[in-house]
Amino acid sequence: MDAIQNINNYLSEILEVPVEAISGCSSFYTLKKVAKNEFLLHEGEVCSDTFFVEKGLLRMYSLDRNGKEHIIQFAPENWLISDRSSLNFNEKSKYYIEAVEDSEVFVLTNDFFTNMIEKYPQTAENNDMLLQKHIRNLQNRVNSLLADTAEERYMSFIKMYPNILLRVPQWMVASYLGITPESLSRVRKELARKNFKTS
Repeated sequence: MDAIQNINNYLSEILEVPVEAISGCSSFYTLKKVAKNEFLLHEGEVCSDTFFVEKGLLRMYSLDRNGKEHIIQFAPENWLISDRSSLNFNEKSKYYIEAVEDSEVFVLTNDFFTNMIEKYPQTAENNDMLLQKHIRNLQNRVNSLLADTAEERYMSFIKMYPNILLRVPQWMVASYLGITPESLSRVRKELARKNFKTS
């Protein structure tokens, strides 16, 4: 399957419209090659696009006042990523979106969704559902950071991102989990010990 067909099928499924409808709006998205460590969004910029990962891996993170990174989200193949607050409210972003690997990304302008809603009003409800799921995931993530143990957070990470553990350095995983790399190493050793005992 080529890249255009892949994104058309994906958007057709999540918005519940015919593939032909997505194809008709192809002028509102373009395929962009992004080199490893290249940024699609910087803090202080207004996010005007949504990114669909065709190939590769992106991450979204913030920097605290001490310059420490806090990874909010990873986006592997067939994931959408954007700063929704900046996009929807025309606010300056607090985040960076960066390529972890050499990537190929479809850049969808906000006009894409506006055009789809004009032609297919039912997509407004589906787009709203995507936003609600995004909010739910963020709420679950905040609750996990506040209430779950490091081991529980790590297991949730594996469930959400089963195919990227070997694609990112350990410090990035630790940043996402809100723990130190040393703590992550201890968690992984403890899980390996438990699995060894039960095998």
